Amino acid sequence: MKRKVLLIYTGGTIGMMQDAAGVLCPVNFKKLQLAVPELNRLPVQLSHVSFATPIDSSNMNPDVWVKLVKLIQINYASYDGFVVLHGSDTMAYTASALSFMIANCTKPIILTGSQLPIGVIRTDGKENLITAIEIAANYTAHNTAVVPEVCIYFEYTLLRGNRSIKYNAAHFDAFQSPNFPALATAGVNIEYNNLIINKTPKKATQFYTQLDSGVGVLHFFPGISKQIVLAILQSECTVVIMRTFGSGNAPNQKWLIDALQDACSSNKILINVTQCIEGAVEQGKYETSSAFARMGIISAADMTLETAITKSMFLLANYPFAKFKTLFVSNHCGEVST
Repeated sequence: MKRKVLLIYTGGTIGMMQDAAGVLCPVNFKKLQLAVPELNRLPVQLSHVSFATPIDSSNMNPDVWVKLVKLIQINYASYDGFVVLHGSDTMAYTASALSFMIANCTKPIILTGSQLPIGVIRTDGKENLITAIEIAANYTAHNTAVVPEVCIYFEYTLLRGNRSIKYNAAHFDAFQSPNFPALATAGVNIEYNNLIINKTPKKATQFYTQLDSGVGVLHFFPGISKQIVLAILQSECTVVIMRTFGSGNAPNQKWLIDALQDACSSNKILINVTQCIEGAVEQGKYETSSAFARMGIISAADMTLETAITKSMFLLANYPFAKFKTLFVSNHCGEVST
């Protein structure tokens, strides 16, 4: 029996080919099949759907995530797996958002793309696309998906979506998962590890189509001014994510501590995310962060910035405000180490 996989093209470099004038333009599925004839040899029943207007990943936003979730929802019962073609710049944000918006996932939802267009001779898009489809169609003898979660596949590596970051704009291995191992590596064979989650979910898959964009980011740097800090803390954002130094540290000037305390007292949620690629927030490890826990600032532990942002949007829209802090530090779908 051939597994059924739905290919969803949202936009991005992978779906581009040069026209007669040398301009990159989105391709239709027939041209994609011509550019990647190997697709016809896969033991998969492949269907496709494309956004009417392909989106540059720099223009990705919560409305598009909702559109994508609704598209997967209406096709969920009809397909064994999904491959989402997406621009690489914001792919980690989309993968993180989908991991929360599609709860108790039982089927592979694999995001992939490329650094070079599919029509370029040296493109990395062919291998990314073919292997992503193979993973999306991979089921056990017991009729369960081998990878029933939202992932990114790029350059021979399968990563958990909400653990991924784009770290390289120049090389084919554009993504990393700094604080969590790869779920699989593709060589002669695709080798899976035993860290894949939700193999036997006890609850039905649930689709959420509400997000709240009331999230801001305060990036600390040496010499940051009071005016900049206050502008962000006193904005209309419900949640402010602080990007701090090292293990969660920030300057300890009195005006800054007072400003953070005022924000917490005004019912604003502050979240502490490290600027470091690897490692975790440990509030109180150093004096400069010792006041944060007392104020009620939330430690994001080893979550990525992308996950902290999208998880906040998800929780604000779908749960009572009073439960936000408890739910944020909880592990929903493998996004944080416990």
